[in-house]
Amino acid sequence: MKIGLFNETNEELDEYFKIVLKVLKGGLKKLGLKKVEFNVIIVDNKYIHELNKTYRGIDRETDVISFALEDDKTFNPEERVLGDIYISIDKVYSQAKEYNHSVLRELSFLAVHGMLHLLGYDHMVKEEEEEMFKLQEEILEIAGIVR
Repeated sequence: MKIGLFNETNEELDEYFKIVLKVLKGGLKKLGLKKVEFNVIIVDNKYIHELNKTYRGIDRETDVISFALEDDKTFNPEERVLGDIYISIDKVYSQAKEYNHSVLRELSFLAVHGMLHLLGYDHMVKEEEEEMFKLQEEILEIAGIVR
C-alpha cells in the first residue's frame, strides 16, 4: 500500500498528514485492498480552479478532484495504481468553518471522498450517493474522526 501525500502550499500540514494517512489506510483495509497506490496533493484554490476549468470545464474552484487511472475497468486486481486526488486547502478551511467541525475532519473527509472516487464510487444517483456517503462515514468513524 503506497499513499503519497504532497503539500503544494505554504501551509504546515505534517501533523494532519499523519492522521489522514491512517484514515486512508484504515479505509483500504475495510475495503479489503492491500496493494494499491495513489497520491493526495494539497493545493490552493487558484490551482484547483485551473484543474476544474481545464479538465471538467467548470470555471470555479472546488474542494476535491480525483483523477482515476482505472476508468476503463481494466485493472490488475493484484496491484492497483488508482490515480491522484487534489484537495484545496482553502476549501478545507472554509468548509470546516461552514460545517462547524475540525480542519482534520474536513481534510480526512475529502481525502476519503477522493479515494472512493478513485475506486469507482460515485454520487450521481441517489442509491450510489447513499452507498458512498455511508461508507465515507464508516471509514471516518473507524478512525475516530467524527463530527
